[in-house]
Amino acid sequence: MHDMKKIRDLMKDIFDYPHTPYWFTVKQIIKIIKKSFPKAEVCPYPIVILIFDEKYNLLGTLTLKDILRGLEPKIANAAVARILAGEGAEPVIDWEGFFGEESKKLLEKPVSEIMVPATCFVAPDDPVTKAACLMIQHNQIFLPVIEEKRKLVGLIRMMEVFDELTNVILRS
Repeated sequence: MHDMKKIRDLMKDIFDYPHTPYWFTVKQIIKIIKKSFPKAEVCPYPIVILIFDEKYNLLGTLTLKDILRGLEPKIANAAVARILAGEGAEPVIDWEGFFGEESKKLLEKPVSEIMVPATCFVAPDDPVTKAACLMIQHNQIFLPVIEEKRKLVGLIRMMEVFDELTNVILRS
């Protein structure tokens, strides 16, 4: 597998993704997403919002799933999580009560409260196999690509990693 590409060959530019400061509200982020990706049928997956500090250091990321989880506290409830995962007897749940008035109040929360902290990174010269292992180990569908001390230079997505690894395996 020595003819495999490096991460720099497959990574996407950070400017392909919306990015905001950590103090923006969830409501502001939702508006940015809707403006950046107005039509669901042409939306690139995954939508990732990059969250930065004042010095433009990457603090974390948000996906659509993270935003929905942040807008509905009942989803975080362990009992509901078990039910949604199919474990145990299913009690009566008021599904119509989800994403209601409480969610509207949570729109004003800063995104720093719901973002996923960036803790797992790869470097441009790392092999694609490292990205694959980290993505699997940390259940990630993308990884930030950094140089030096947290200077974000791109993102590597599972799709590109999958494509490269399966191409190499199929050639052998």
